[in-house]
Amino acid sequence: MTLWAFLPWIIALLLGLAVVCFILYCGYIHYQHKKYDHIPGPPRESFIFGHSRILMKHMKNNGLVYDLFLDWAQKYGPVIRFNFLHRAAILVVSPEAVKEFLMSPKYTKDWFYDRLSHMFGSRFMGKGLVTDRDYDHWHKQRRIMDPAFSRTYLIGMMGTFNEKAEELVERLAEKADGKTQVGMHDMLSRVTLDVISKVAFGMELNTIDDDQTPFPRAISLVMRSLVEMRNPFIRYSLGKQKFIKDVQESVKFLRKIGEECIRRRQKAIEEGEDIPVDILTQILKGAAQEEDCDMEDLLDNFVTFFIAGQETTANQLSFTVIELARSPDIMKKAQAEVDEVIGSKRDIEYDDLGKLQYLSQILKESLRLYPTAPGTSRALEEEMVISGMTIPANVTVMFNSYVMQRMEEFFPDPLVFNPDRFHPDAPKPYFSYFPFSLGPRSCIGQVFSQMEAKVVMAKLLQRFAFELVEGQSFGIYDTGSLRPMGGAMCRLRPRANSGTAEI
Repeated sequence: MTLWAFLPWIIALLLGLAVVCFILYCGYIHYQHKKYDHIPGPPRESFIFGHSRILMKHMKNNGLVYDLFLDWAQKYGPVIRFNFLHRAAILVVSPEAVKEFLMSPKYTKDWFYDRLSHMFGSRFMGKGLVTDRDYDHWHKQRRIMDPAFSRTYLIGMMGTFNEKAEELVERLAEKADGKTQVGMHDMLSRVTLDVISKVAFGMELNTIDDDQTPFPRAISLVMRSLVEMRNPFIRYSLGKQKFIKDVQESVKFLRKIGEECIRRRQKAIEEGEDIPVDILTQILKGAAQEEDCDMEDLLDNFVTFFIAGQETTANQLSFTVIELARSPDIMKKAQAEVDEVIGSKRDIEYDDLGKLQYLSQILKESLRLYPTAPGTSRALEEEMVISGMTIPANVTVMFNSYVMQRMEEFFPDPLVFNPDRFHPDAPKPYFSYFPFSLGPRSCIGQVFSQMEAKVVMAKLLQRFAFELVEGQSFGIYDTGSLRPMGGAMCRLRPRANSGTAEI
């Protein structure tokens, strides 16, 4: 008999094996469900896919997933269960749990961060500071990077902050006629990109003057991919293949530019040239202490700092512009403070920043309503009781600043933009405000980011009054970082040179 005679039997056997595997997998899903079903949570829409379809449907309709989380937290309590295939994840909105998990190195980042190391098969952040799950290796990297964020070095950044912010306001002045519509998110993304490129890596991109540079598009694509990858089946979607290819090309582009930048700096070091004590220098110092560090390892932190240092600050500034335009009294109070502290001088000094107290409150309140990096997660490896609920081991525990910072029990009238929440005499939030995370793995660049944001915002308030265009969307677009859906479209008017607002 020929092989063809056995083909029906082979096919039947394979189908039988597939059915058996499917039944066994369903049994495993049921077992996993039983382990966690005592924890409150929304009904599963699907036995196999769990809550995935609910989340995907919400995202497809331009809804923000974190608004769903907020609704569920208010309905089901401080510990909420989600199911995705055979996996379970636990969202916790307890300040005590935030303190326990984020303030201690005991709890490592969970498997989600492995997904950020590669993007559709292309190495993205690798084992950089954000994605490294090995605490000891991460701690070594962090210790090496710390000098690049010391007070001395941050003070030295003020020149670049002023230079790039001045270029921004000069370009905006050309459009400040009270009629021209300006996409503030676009302009603010350009200035933060120019800043991080220069102060971190010694690169002059000048995207404020050149809107054709490929960097913004590459960054937007990879950030959008962070959201798209939540769909575990995106790789198999024919309609997404071009998007996936574009993302892979964007990742390769960013790493290629990084490699060129690193090799130039290595050559400068070899030739004995004076080099700045910037992030790139610290990346190379770290490499010198690693026996097996190669170019790919160096590029992990290049990409990490490049992405994290640009996108989040631009988004924070954009939301701040929107809220100030919606709250004229708050904007006038901020302008009065800027007039008093800065006056009409061109260069803002480091000591000026500490005097801009009300502006600090505004920026903190903006991050409360719109935490640009809204969540983090940890791996729970041992059974634990959280808020009276027993949580079995080997599960992801999620903490979401967007959810907690919009809950009435932590912030009265949470949807009201009120900078006085952060007045020096106001009570401090108890582990319910963490836009930069908390503890040892909090964002290394948070002081850098807020110095930059304050310089840019102070110059905007010094030079312009702004109002939102009619029909401006106040929706929030999730690209891995939160950004304003409508682009923060404004009309600008110049203020008088004396620093007093035009009437």
